Amino acid sequence: MTSAPAINQPKAAQTDPDAQPIEAALVGAPNCGKTALFNAMTGATQKVGNYSGVTVERKVGVATTPAGRKFALIDLPGTHSLRARSPDEEVTRDVLLGQRPGERVPDMILAVGDATNLRGALRLVSELKKIGLPIVMILNMIDIARHRGLQIDHVALSEELGIPVIPATAVRRGGLDELWSAVDPMLEAGLDAPQQSSWAVPSTHDMRVSMREAERLVKTHVIQPPEPDTASAKIDRVVLHPIAGPIILLAILFVMFQAVFSWAAPFMDAIDWAFTSVGAAVTQLLPDGLIQSFIADGLIAGIGSVIIFLPQILFTFLFILLLEDFGYMARAAFLMDRIMGRAGLNGRAFIPLLSSFACAIPGIMAARVIDNKRDRLTTILVAPLMTCSARIPVYTLIIAAFIPNTKVLGGLSLQGLVMFGLYAAGVFSVLAVAFVARYLFAREERSAPLMLDLPDYKTPILRNIALGLYQRARVFLRRAGTVIFWAMVVIWFLSTFPMAPEGATEPAINYSFAAIIGHFVAPILHPLGFDWHIAVALVPGMAAREVAVAGLATVYAVGGENGLIHTLSDQWSLGTALALLAWYIFAPQCISTLAVIRREAGSAKWMWVAVVYMFALAYLAAFATYQISALLGAG
Repeated sequence: MTSAPAINQPKAAQTDPDAQPIEAALVGAPNCGKTALFNAMTGATQKVGNYSGVTVERKVGVATTPAGRKFALIDLPGTHSLRARSPDEEVTRDVLLGQRPGERVPDMILAVGDATNLRGALRLVSELKKIGLPIVMILNMIDIARHRGLQIDHVALSEELGIPVIPATAVRRGGLDELWSAVDPMLEAGLDAPQQSSWAVPSTHDMRVSMREAERLVKTHVIQPPEPDTASAKIDRVVLHPIAGPIILLAILFVMFQAVFSWAAPFMDAIDWAFTSVGAAVTQLLPDGLIQSFIADGLIAGIGSVIIFLPQILFTFLFILLLEDFGYMARAAFLMDRIMGRAGLNGRAFIPLLSSFACAIPGIMAARVIDNKRDRLTTILVAPLMTCSARIPVYTLIIAAFIPNTKVLGGLSLQGLVMFGLYAAGVFSVLAVAFVARYLFAREERSAPLMLDLPDYKTPILRNIALGLYQRARVFLRRAGTVIFWAMVVIWFLSTFPMAPEGATEPAINYSFAAIIGHFVAPILHPLGFDWHIAVALVPGMAAREVAVAGLATVYAVGGENGLIHTLSDQWSLGTALALLAWYIFAPQCISTLAVIRREAGSAKWMWVAVVYMFALAYLAAFATYQISALLGAG
């Protein structure tokens, strides 16, 4: 059990030149807008979302007041109480109580509360006051509260609480002037020395007492509208309907994948043309030889074959970010809860799994919001099965090569349907693996019910959407400039040396190290329909999944997306292509993800469990796909 520290040591005054920099901690319940406020105060660009669990670890930035005073601002994971029931909440508790090794207690607390739902925020503030640090309370989303007709007497509330209470709208940076006007004088005068902490882990009785006090404060200082705004409730009656809700969810995902293929095509053609033109120019400028081969066939063809998929990735995330900002993702979690519960997953696993659509790494880290250790471990182990953005280049390449670009079922893109099916396969595999794990190891246990606040619907903020797309593009291009670049250097070297002997009649690559490695591995992969070219691409693809696409471009020595598509469609059978898609649904081809599993699970044992079960599923799925295709004449 966590107990209160004996006493917070007094700190040096702000005016002392030798004093340590002031540190302020942002504390509040999940989805109250802490990260949006953090971005507004520091100019940072951390991800924000209209659902709980976006922040699972502490982040630090530097805020500068209008008077030029600087202080460190710490964005802490959301929590309803310092009792800390999950790892992310433990981070918040340990930082505030000075129980985190190597970190001192913050100098002040900025307590962020959702102005539309003050009761929980006021209860949390009653706990925070017991720590003994200076506090400023920020009533975030005051614009929505006023739109609903809520009238909050923040002046009277401030007097009763004995702390400054500032209304604000973080996402639109409204109210920052008032916040600075409260913080600046505090910093100028020097923060009060911390008082002795009286906080102790609250009992159930304590929680009820503090909640009743919070309710009293709300009744005293908040005037409710005579007719509450019910726009969100009216929309929810439709999107959360037991029958209409799932249909709407499927329709949204369906439209998303249809649009990804249709809208991205012109941009992909432009990128393809650019890289093909640059490659042709390099070929003309440089004399035949190793340097020309390295730049044109290795770097330009390899990296270009990956970057070409950037438009599809951005269009995918455009839909996801719009849905997040609108507030629909929490409803999607609600709709999926019954299915996830039957599969043995905790309802709170939806947010980590949703994050895994972007990348498994933040998804695995987001599993910290799950308080039950067994449920958290299950979520960590199945999160890599969700279709991350690194799979998109592989999926779209093979779909473009083997699935006709035709319309079916009254105008739907067949390629979009297949892409939708691959995403659905990822979700189904997560549920199936979780179900088997529950049946084998904990069949008598029941999943915890989903406890998730449904945020109000909001008009998406253009800045948030643009920022999210920029961050995704930057991450993707950074991988292209680092991991993929060096992978291409290695693949080109292995594909070029040793060079073909004098009088050789076969292609030069057949004499290279890549061919030697490929032929060594190929017998293992032969039952899957994979030849040695694919084996060569899969080995460096362990670093990052999309490297396999660049590896294929280098091994086949073709430039541009269209050249690689034509080469694959000529040299692979349909069975081989489908088997490779099946392989990529399950294979753990991302070293960074495995390292994060080891860290978050707390043991290398669970990382190896993930490696073994995912490779086993990948092999079995690819084997079955290819052999069935062969029986049907497509092998």
